[in-house]
Amino acid sequence: MTIHSEHPFLDPEPDPVRRFRGRLGGAVALVTAGAGRERAGLTVSSLMVANGEPARVVMLLDPDSDLHDVVTGSGEHRAVVQLLAWRHRHLAEAFAGTAPAPGGPFRAAEFEDTEWGPRLSDAPTWVGVRLETRTDAGWSSLLSLVVEHVHVGEDDEPLGSRRGRWVRL
Repeated sequence: MTIHSEHPFLDPEPDPVRRFRGRLGGAVALVTAGAGRERAGLTVSSLMVANGEPARVVMLLDPDSDLHDVVTGSGEHRAVVQLLAWRHRHLAEAFAGTAPAPGGPFRAAEFEDTEWGPRLSDAPTWVGVRLETRTDAGWSSLLSLVVEHVHVGEDDEPLGSRRGRWVRL
């Protein structure tokens, strides 16, 4: 691995929509799903919560990602959405595929099984969700997920993302 003075995945021909999205910023979530050898996870910042009966999490996922396959495939159609803290930034990089993760990113921290999938043991805030709908949205899949369980804990130092960099919120 080499140390760069600029972001190593900087697009040489910047996409103005992607640049706009990167300026919105927000909390970083780790979305995980599956069980056993069929586990998948991805660092996600393109999501929002819609309150109601029932509440929903709406997110954009890369349709080529392993997480997309596990959540939308023939399995349980469930996932865990956990908010990351500043101390989890190495984990955010591992699940984003931008840092080495010997043995896979699930070995980089302790996870416990829930009925929605693997949950980061020390994630203070998380929800268990079930897939409701999937539609194409640009180059992504737009997933609407029904919130089935909510746990809100202390978020002392939330991890944020702004313009492709981790920030303390």
